[in-house]
Parts: sequence; C-alpha cells; structure tokens
Amino acid sequence: MMNRRLGYASALALTIAPLLALSATTAEAQRRGGNPAREQPQQEVPPPPQQDKTFPMGASWAAVSLNGKPIGTMRATLQVDANLRGTGFGGCNTFSASAYPLRQQGFAVGPIALTKRSCDKGVSDFERSFLVALRAARNWDLVQGRLVLKGGGGELIFDRAL
Repeated sequence: MMNRRLGYASALALTIAPLLALSATTAEAQRRGGNPAREQPQQEVPPPPQQDKTFPMGASWAAVSLNGKPIGTMRATLQVDANLRGTGFGGCNTFSASAYPLRQQGFAVGPIALTKRSCDKGVSDFERSFLVALRAARNWDLVQGRLVLKGGGGELIFDRAL
C-alpha cells in the first residue's frame, strides 16, 4: 500500500513539475511586462557616444560679441595657456587670471589682475562689461569655430585670432 502511494506521489510530481516551471516563467514575464510565449531577449541599444569637446588651450581669441551685440571697433582678446593662465587685452588694459576649463564644458575664472592705464569713458565702460562677463563665465562651447563663454555676467563670443 505504501509503495502504491509513493508511486502516485511520484507520478503527480512528474505531471505538476512542468506546469510549475511554466508558471514561474509566466510570472517572471508578467513582472517584466512581457508575454512568455513571445518573449525574446531584448538587445540593449547603447546611447550614442557623447562627443566631448576639448577646450582650445593656447589658442588666441578676439571678442566679436558681448551680450548679443557686436563690439564693433572695440578690441578685446583672450588666451588660456596650458598652465591654466588666462591672459588678454580688455580694450584698454591687459589682464591676467586663472582660467579653468572644467568637466562638461564648465568654465571658471579666478580674480583678474589688471594694468592701470587711463582710457576714455566709452572704452573703460566696455572693458568693465567685458571683464565682468569674463569673470562670471560658467560655461564654454565651440559653435561653428567660435568660442562662446556664458555666465551670470552675460555672453562673450570670440573668433580665432592670429
């Protein structure tokens, strides 16, 4: 009698086991939101690689626009060397400052050291606006061959200079 019960139990277990396995597969597919009969391995598509831009160290730049307005006859320049030193001409005086191109196109400019030449009011006003925008720059970009610096003090656009 005992052997007969074990035989029935074994037969029942062999009959139910595939159903239990199918049930587990169905539950897993439902958890993932799929259909087990049509489930195929999903191929993950990697996002397109983001092109990192490299800040143009050692290049000379001439300002062409300040806050969306062409600077006309005014002249201002910027160059950032490999020692992270930004130097240039603000329209009246030469300047020097620490300039750090950061990750994700961030930009930071330290305190600016400036010569003390005397200039007329129009040039001095332009220079002050230029240096405020430069000091407040937080991001940089290269757009159609131009260097663009943006921050709380405005936007500067530079063309390559010789």
